[in-house]
Amino acid sequence: MQITETIHVGAREGRAVSVASGGLFRVVDSEGGQVADMFAFNAADVSEHHSAMHTRAAVDRLFPRVGESFFTNRRRAILTLERDDSPAVHDMLIAPCDPERYEGLGVEGWHASCQENLELAMRALGHDGICIPQSMNLFMNIPVGDGGALGWEPAPTKAGDSITFRAAMDCIVVVSACPQDIVPINDCNPTAVAINLLED
Repeated sequence: MQITETIHVGAREGRAVSVASGGLFRVVDSEGGQVADMFAFNAADVSEHHSAMHTRAAVDRLFPRVGESFFTNRRRAILTLERDDSPAVHDMLIAPCDPERYEGLGVEGWHASCQENLELAMRALGHDGICIPQSMNLFMNIPVGDGGALGWEPAPTKAGDSITFRAAMDCIVVVSACPQDIVPINDCNPTAVAINLLED
């Protein structure tokens, strides 16, 4: 696979890319230990988007394996997991961070969030008032313990670790370098990620 374009996603920021059906892209943890919240929308109708609950029902797992697909709220494949060059620890249970989450954690005033990053990126493309789907939390380490208890552990990735997807329809993909700096999922130190657009 050859890189045709690299989009830098700064710490605490988000970026949107358009990916044609059949197209490949890679999300890279640039410095290591960083969660990337990812969202995918049908480019022709953004009311159709990736759905974690529909994906779990389709693949019978908490997160798809290589070769399996992610599905939309209309039960259609939107992305396929092409390869995983990371520790293969990802999450699809936890909601993207938002202003209310930080308020609940004791933050006073504005704090960057994955929800705001998503809204800003989609608004720049002319899409206002979008649904906020459950994110695909790449590299996020949320172990499920006895009795269903959830842990909040630092992302286990190293610099350059990545995960690669193939679009199953024309889609808009938004990636947010998660700004969470209170719970330790980013080791309390958010850093940058990157999106590589690829060709076979």
